[in-house]
Amino acid sequence: MELQKILAPQRVQFNLKSKSKMEVIEELIDILYKDGKITDKEKFKEVVIKREEEFTTGIGMGVAIPHGKSEYVVEPALVFGISKEGIDYDSMDGKLAHIFFLIAVPNNANNEHLTILSMLSRKLMYEDVRNKLISSKSYEDVINAFKE
Repeated sequence: MELQKILAPQRVQFNLKSKSKMEVIEELIDILYKDGKITDKEKFKEVVIKREEEFTTGIGMGVAIPHGKSEYVVEPALVFGISKEGIDYDSMDGKLAHIFFLIAVPNNANNEHLTILSMLSRKLMYEDVRNKLISSKSYEDVINAFKE
């Protein structure tokens, strides 16, 4: 799956304002909603929160990948955000999260969210990819971080 197909420039935020896990989830969902990719912010948030209650999506290494599959999602979409200060996201390694990807897919998307999650996770294992993302200043920088 190509990143450009699911991540658009208007869904990239280089300076997240959130200070907590709940705030960052709401901030990322708000970006999706403003871009017309979800039809109901609160209902989609319930899905994402329910997933977080099962097991944190703070995968460690400064990365969190919250996600949800819902009837309120118009089409598969991704939001990218950076928190310079870091957010306590209940990550598996106990460290603050700085890099966020929110995955949203419609109910009829089969296992598309797993494909996206797998692609992101494979790339984000590499420190150089994470460093490029943290220092990115443009949409192109984000896309290019995944090309190497």
